[in-house]
Amino acid sequence: MTEPIPFSTALRERSSSAHSGSESAGFMAGLLKGEGTRDDYVALVAQHYFIYEALEAATDRMRDDAVASVFITDQLTRLPALEADLAFLIGDDWRERIAPLPSTQRYVDRINAVGSTWAGGYVAHHYTRYLGDLSGGLHIGKVVARRFGFETNGIGFYLFGDIADPRAFKDVYRAQLDAAPWDDTEKERVIDEVLRAYRFNTEVFQELAARDAVAVA
Repeated sequence: MTEPIPFSTALRERSSSAHSGSESAGFMAGLLKGEGTRDDYVALVAQHYFIYEALEAATDRMRDDAVASVFITDQLTRLPALEADLAFLIGDDWRERIAPLPSTQRYVDRINAVGSTWAGGYVAHHYTRYLGDLSGGLHIGKVVARRFGFETNGIGFYLFGDIADPRAFKDVYRAQLDAAPWDDTEKERVIDEVLRAYRFNTEVFQELAARDAVAVA
């Protein structure tokens, strides 16, 4: 008898192409190859701020939810690091100097919607962002630091000082996904929401790239 595929494995396999497509979007690929500018990086950090502001507000709302609370830990909190990064990169008036792109606003609106009413949807966005941060994000931080001469200021978002072993942390997280009390229908809904999150992320990268194209033109 064939053993059922763990939900975390099915989720990873079903979303792998969307994940790869998002990572290889022109803007991000260019930044990692050394083609992006410091301004490009600052623009990315600014969009991350709005995304994580929404996600971590949803986290506060979901702390008492029986399903969502299992995934919540302050070790993952990114907003203070983003605020410090923006102050370093832009200045103390950074809040007045940034705004969400339309694609970012659509992403934020979706997080706000599911993060108020649907634990599975919240977990889908939580998974997409934070496990990505603990995987490719760590590499991105190192590349950006070398590219722009940063030490810790400016790349705090990518530094998880409270997580000693990211691999072990991700293993525990995937075990929590496997233990979530979701039936097959709900699992499909969660996977669909993860795919939606990757699409939002890709659209943000595409709009950042389009912004650069307009600036060059």
